[in-house]
Amino acid sequence: MTRMTPFSSPLLLGFDSMEKTLERLAKSADGYPPYNIERMRGEDGGSDRLRITLAVAGFSEADLDITVEENQLLVRGRQGDDPEREFLHRGIAARQFQRAFVLADGMRVTGAELKNGLLAIDLDRPQPERLVQKINISVKD
Repeated sequence: MTRMTPFSSPLLLGFDSMEKTLERLAKSADGYPPYNIERMRGEDGGSDRLRITLAVAGFSEADLDITVEENQLLVRGRQGDDPEREFLHRGIAARQFQRAFVLADGMRVTGAELKNGLLAIDLDRPQPERLVQKINISVKD
């Protein structure tokens, strides 16, 4: 029995890589760290601006890594254990994480800021030029 997916329609050509990306993200649906995504309204009203804010309390700048690989924004966090500290109770999570966000074509990261345990990553997408291309039809009789 073959598996039918939303991207298997003959009208959706070239979307197989997007389907694989969505499957990979669905498998890594961990809820840590929590995050917000907000739309930032600009004065000019031109480009789309977004801000992703992750709650990364206890992580320093050196513990965090932000990369863009192909069309994915990857945020990784890794805290090292301090052997000199002895915990009687440890209720604050100190685990590593990786959070992936799929970026649409043209999206770019403009900056990141760590403040009060919140990591804010700013993105924007400049408005593309609207192109209309006329295709000539050749007649062969």
